[in-house]
Amino acid sequence: MQVHNVDLTISAVRPNQYPTEGYPEIAFAGRSNVGKSSLINALINRKSFARTSSQPGKTQTLNFYDVESQLFFVDVPGYGYAKVSQKERDKWGAMIETYLSSRDQLQGVVSLVDARHAPTKLDQQMVNLLHYYDLPILVVGTKIDKVKKSKRNQSYSLIKKTLQLGENDELILFSALDKTGKDQVWNWIEQKTK
Repeated sequence: MQVHNVDLTISAVRPNQYPTEGYPEIAFAGRSNVGKSSLINALINRKSFARTSSQPGKTQTLNFYDVESQLFFVDVPGYGYAKVSQKERDKWGAMIETYLSSRDQLQGVVSLVDARHAPTKLDQQMVNLLHYYDLPILVVGTKIDKVKKSKRNQSYSLIKKTLQLGENDELILFSALDKTGKDQVWNWIEQKTK
């Protein structure tokens, strides 16, 4: 998709605040600091539209980005950031689960993991949750430019195995720096939102 127009439509915390346009939605979920904003910015050809932050845990709402008045990218709060109270984390968890479990417009979830390391327990929990709600999943291993080319197959296998990805789940390695994987991510999104 050629992206020229993107707007932040709303930052929502409750279902009654979700947009009513009815466009298909793709959610982006991942640990704080995994590169979610960088992936979204790469996909929409912007430098800093989705807020990248030196302060992990900054996104505390579901941010709905209108892409070309055809679909919404939904930036989900990052999980696993230690400086946020347990109460706050529980609140985010409930907000995220409500969205994932009840939103008819949601056509798939891009679940981001850091390709430099094995996925964490929280990454595994997120993928298990998505499986539980039977949502199409694209796992994106970010920061792949920081992994030697000779080790990338190893990273791929480790992610796939650790997350116990099924035959319907897809995995793409991505770099915000050199845009490795960007076209494949777009292909997946376009297939899900036709």
